[in-house]
Amino acid sequence: MTVRISPAWAELLKNEFEKPYFIELTDKVRGEYLSKSVYPAPKNIFRAFDLCPPREVKVVILGQDPYHTPGVADGLAFSSLPTNPVPPSLQNIYKEIESEFGITCEQTPDLTRWAKQGVLLLNASLTVESGLANSHVLYGWHTFTDAVIKAISDKLEHVVFLLWGSFAGKKEELIDFSKHHILTSAHPSPLSAYKGFLGNGHFKEANEFLEEMGRTPINWR
Repeated sequence: MTVRISPAWAELLKNEFEKPYFIELTDKVRGEYLSKSVYPAPKNIFRAFDLCPPREVKVVILGQDPYHTPGVADGLAFSSLPTNPVPPSLQNIYKEIESEFGITCEQTPDLTRWAKQGVLLLNASLTVESGLANSHVLYGWHTFTDAVIKAISDKLEHVVFLLWGSFAGKKEELIDFSKHHILTSAHPSPLSAYKGFLGNGHFKEANEFLEEMGRTPINWR
């Protein structure tokens, strides 16, 4: 099975692409794109990987699935195309960063600048049907992205995992605590941000860990 993903990730994940579930997954997703409106654009399905090679991964931020509104999803969790308004969850992310560092964040929906610094903005499902959140949740994407998290845990060192909300928090069991730093809290959605996301200190703590490990911190601005 040929997958259009960066060569370094293709090598790291090569065993997954030949498994029956992944072959079935790609067949299903291909059919959906041919018959329905599905996001993100096909070229952006693996964009998070293309912008952030394995050797450069410093932080993993896990989302659930792409935005299902037309013209919003860009292939990066919590991010959107630069011509769009800042999504509500990202507004709260910026609010937390500004509080932690005493800075003003650039109010852009596009998180490409984070991805290029080593932040893997990974959705658990990489595709979604228009207007139907979690519509591809049973297609096999979770098996694949769980394998991604496990590969990062097993093959890389000193990565910070930011797991927000109960769904993301369940991924803790895939990660080696002895090698990596795991931070959990409520989700930044307006429905839950005031239940523990705002004030969690995750961005400063992530940078402190990276510096302790001799890695360059992220410029979250």
